[in-house]
Amino acid sequence: MNRRQFFKVSIVSTGVIVGLGSGAFLLIDETKRDELTIDVALQKLDVLSQAKLKSLGEWDLYQIFTHCAQSVEYSMSQFPVHKSRLFKRTIGNLAFSIFSTKGKMSHGLSEPIPGAAPLTSQMDVTVALDRLKKSLIDFDKYLGPIAPHFAYGHLTKKEFEMAHVMHLNNHLQEISS
Repeated sequence: MNRRQFFKVSIVSTGVIVGLGSGAFLLIDETKRDELTIDVALQKLDVLSQAKLKSLGEWDLYQIFTHCAQSVEYSMSQFPVHKSRLFKRTIGNLAFSIFSTKGKMSHGLSEPIPGAAPLTSQMDVTVALDRLKKSLIDFDKYLGPIAPHFAYGHLTKKEFEMAHVMHLNNHLQEISS
């Protein structure tokens, strides 16, 4: 590819990324950033554990809670599969920036974490909910190195805390009581 073609491709790619990011930014309602804490998430989960819940999406409750727990657990160990470094530095970085600015995430709610153990269905919801709570408590107390996110790349512990809570909140949109 010659220099001229490279610049054309770069300009078009940048325009697409900025356009997609701007569109996503406008579609997401804002959430108070001080509510994006593990303590608030645990309070929500405690309330949910007392209610009769129903999944409105493709995944059942066990799958939703297990998926969210997997994400938290992987942030303390290692995500099994990663997007390319280029993806993480461009699209992934932009997506996390938009989500963290708005305090709210939007993603495919039936997309597993790449390389994660398959999510079985119709298992004990209480077990999955307890696993999720434990993973959040463990993350809150965790002092070791934080693993890079498979799509966003390196995040601080505080950024990951926000990401975990935004992720959970996004999935809770498909749960009714």
